[in-house]
Amino acid sequence: MTFFKILKKLLAVVLALFGVTFTIYWFNLDMKLVNKIYFWLQKHYDNMKRDKKL
Repeated sequence: MTFFKILKKLLAVVLALFGVTFTIYWFNLDMKLVNKIYFWLQKHYDNMKRDKKL
């Protein structure tokens, strides 16, 4: 492969990764995922038996 073919593929990969990360940022998808995980974990920990009552 020539240098320019490798450079072209590398540029395509970098642009694709940028597009994915920008989409995650734009739609705030990371915090939406954290919110779903938080509520799932909250249900789990609310149902656990406690050794001590507060």
